[in-house]
Amino acid sequence: MSVPLWAWIAVIGGLLVVLAVDLWIVDRGEAREFSMRQAGYWVTFYVALAAAFGVMLWITAGAGKAGEFFAGYITEYSLSVDNLFIFFIIMSRFAVPKAYQHKVLLIGILLALVMRGIFIALGAAALERFSWLFYVFGAFLIYTAANIVRGHLKGDDEEDFNENVLLRWVRRAFPTTEGYVGSKVTVKIDGKRMVTPMLIVMIAIGSTDLLFALDSIPAIFGLTTDPFVVFTANAFALMGLRQLYFLLGGLLQRLVYISYGLAFILGFIGVKLISEALHASGVSWAPEIPIWLSLTVIGSTMVITTVASLIKARVDTRKSEESSPTRAS
Repeated sequence: MSVPLWAWIAVIGGLLVVLAVDLWIVDRGEAREFSMRQAGYWVTFYVALAAAFGVMLWITAGAGKAGEFFAGYITEYSLSVDNLFIFFIIMSRFAVPKAYQHKVLLIGILLALVMRGIFIALGAAALERFSWLFYVFGAFLIYTAANIVRGHLKGDDEEDFNENVLLRWVRRAFPTTEGYVGSKVTVKIDGKRMVTPMLIVMIAIGSTDLLFALDSIPAIFGLTTDPFVVFTANAFALMGLRQLYFLLGGLLQRLVYISYGLAFILGFIGVKLISEALHASGVSWAPEIPIWLSLTVIGSTMVITTVASLIKARVDTRKSEESSPTRAS
């Protein structure tokens, strides 16, 4: 799809305006905790915004592009749920006050959005020039899916957070205060400029999300190679991520089967990439998987694994209550 420059500017500008209004509404006045009701309203708003954009694509570019957007959006949003586990661990490890967590997530996600935009541009250019990369992306997604399942079976879920190279460098390069100074990222103490743990956490969130992009960017390129659709699907998924973090809250620990669902989605897209690359090369037995089928598989997988996780959590809770000491008569 050929997208004029003004459309790119309009979409990016509109997204930035929405984020600015979001930040102004939430952060005006004194710092306060993000309530469940607020999170629910904002998640609904961002999902509705993504749906409206998809409908607009349907009207202007046809059902095919709209289907690619919705498939990409659902995939990215689903993979983002997995990111929230790590975000939760980062927040806990750095003991971020709840009143400042929404700001940390927003800045970190903005950093990730910029870096993902660069990844998408490079990925689109590379795929256009080197068609064999489809096989590489497909194999990588299948390998990642297998690793997710293997790690889950071994009980190696995200129980710890390992600092990446960028974060370790920031710690060494800049003097850091012992504790938080409100929501400030830098502060001057005795004439010396120091960074606060707030900046460290923001970098941790942004850089960690960038590492997750190594999975999600190849995944969405398996659904569409249109840079505009890839970018907008990523952008809309990331924009509602911080509200989803507060909405899910303790529910994150109950989604025990989500990893299996995400692994299945990544594996499916990996097979789709390889199959369609073979089909394009003239291999007759390799099918070309339509976008409606991809959308159906992705959506149904997330619904099934979410419902199954909640049922298991309820059963475990009931068993725990039944095994607890009986009340004294």
